[in-house]
Amino acid sequence: MKFSKKVLKNGLRVVTIPMKDNPTATVLVLVEAGSKYETKKINGISHFLEHMCFKGTLKRPKAVDISKELDILGSQYNAFTVQEYTGYYAKSDAKHFGKIFDIVSDIYLNSTFPEVEMEKEKGVIIEEINMYEDMPQRHVQDLMMKLLYGDTPAGWNIAGEKKNILKMKRDNFVKYKHEHYLPEATVLIVAGAVEEKKVLKEVKRVFGQVPRGHKTGKVKVKEMQNKPEALIKYKKTDQTHFVLSARSYDFFNKKSPALSVLGGILGGGMSGRLFQKLREEMGVGYYVRAYNDAFTDHGFFQISAGVDNKRIYEVLEAVLKECRKLKNYIVSEEELNKVKECLIGNMKLSLEATDDIANFYGGQELLKKELKNIEEKAKEIRATTARQIQNLAKDIFKNKGLNLALIGPFKEKSKFLKILKF
Repeated sequence: MKFSKKVLKNGLRVVTIPMKDNPTATVLVLVEAGSKYETKKINGISHFLEHMCFKGTLKRPKAVDISKELDILGSQYNAFTVQEYTGYYAKSDAKHFGKIFDIVSDIYLNSTFPEVEMEKEKGVIIEEINMYEDMPQRHVQDLMMKLLYGDTPAGWNIAGEKKNILKMKRDNFVKYKHEHYLPEATVLIVAGAVEEKKVLKEVKRVFGQVPRGHKTGKVKVKEMQNKPEALIKYKKTDQTHFVLSARSYDFFNKKSPALSVLGGILGGGMSGRLFQKLREEMGVGYYVRAYNDAFTDHGFFQISAGVDNKRIYEVLEAVLKECRKLKNYIVSEEELNKVKECLIGNMKLSLEATDDIANFYGGQELLKKELKNIEEKAKEIRATTARQIQNLAKDIFKNKGLNLALIGPFKEKSKFLKILKF
């Protein structure tokens, strides 16, 4: 798949992925503004700001003006905030590219943050926080971040603390946007049945005169751990949801492809080792996942599942045993090749739609400032050897970097700590 990248004089990066045979077009804007760029007092503002950008612009004063215009186009649209960036996008019939580009750029550049809307949205944000806290499969991920990184930006909840949300003022949004929503920290991606010349013409017209600024950086993550740790949250649940993690490597590390393969061996498809062990053999749960969660300056390999409350200790011991096997025994060529092709096939299947393509290339450019296509990624996966997998398992599956976050009907962590050994 061909793509092109252009950089405007103000530093804005533009990535275009023409897809002549796809009937849709996606416009996506990614900006380096996430919870890791926040201070304790304004934790949650990146996410709150994302909500407020849909509450009115200079051209479209009310939220309904934005949503009605997009709905008339039959567009799919949304926004999202993660630790290291925020994204805004719209997807529609390719013939509407000009209109969705105008709306997405207007949201990004010209939001007005009406105070009346801000006060109402505080209630929406708090209910969103409540919703996620009521979803143990989702909330246990927040607990893992807290366990790994404590009271630092990397360990804070992306949605923020409720008390912070209630105290936020319009000036907080204006100041934060001025510090972070800058062209040199922004990537604009267009994917679909579009012409590069038309895309660049529109981008230069709308973004070309936006001035550079002085981007505020984020606090570098410090890894501090020398023994297994656990964070247990008591909740009356029908299932126990847990995340077991080992500290690993950041987004830039050359071992990233091998980490993907390692995750595939343990949790890839219904033939993955953990799926076979926990679901098919033990019959203790419905889902199990394994993958490396990588950021620009840190990472951790995680295994997550929801299982029978009565068998949680048995499950954890079984998972740890599977990890030890990877340290002690070489993976067969048959299994290794199966996992590689499974990963590559799933990657290609996940990149059929223009919005997924936009995220695939946009995330690379924003965080790494480089672009690799699907075939280059596939080549890296296929180059992974069985010996590399074993060495990787030995390197990251160590007691000093082992962590457990868990939500279920348990109050004491001492029994869990006793079995936390690789």
